[in-house]
Amino acid sequence: MSEHQNNQPGADALSGAPSPEELEAALAANTADSQAELAALQARNAELTDQYLRAQADVQNARRRADEEVAKARKFALESFAESLLPVLDSLEAGLAVKDATPEQIREGAEATLRQLKQALERNKVIEVNPAAGTKFDPHQHQAISVVPADQEPNTVVGVLQKGYTIAERVLRPALVTVAAPK
Repeated sequence: MSEHQNNQPGADALSGAPSPEELEAALAANTADSQAELAALQARNAELTDQYLRAQADVQNARRRADEEVAKARKFALESFAESLLPVLDSLEAGLAVKDATPEQIREGAEATLRQLKQALERNKVIEVNPAAGTKFDPHQHQAISVVPADQEPNTVVGVLQKGYTIAERVLRPALVTVAAPK
């Protein structure tokens, strides 16, 4: 009887082991699932690679545009400054063109031209630093040339030897000053 039982179909099913046909079907199903999963992963990889390349191109384009904008800003800032100085140049040339000007006319023309120059500088945020006597010495805007005895508070400005200038609140040139000595 044992031989008969071994020859019966499905005997392996009773013992719990899969038949070769079942193994082959499971392997084919696994292979099909794996191939589908591999294809899906390859498609996702291609999509992510494309997104990465596009993002890299966007970054490069943004960097290039920013560089161009900075270059334009510098160019046009200088252009604006130069444009504001042209009337000053015109006034100086016109004053020099007058051959028989009196000293008073030359002085009036020089004063008018100086006003134009100061206005052009102020329009471009170049501000004069000219501290009054008695002003507290500020090492960020003033440069002490000498310390002198004076009848005022120590470390205050006694006199200005040369005006200073700031541009957009940044010191372009400090004011050269004398400072009161400590008592």
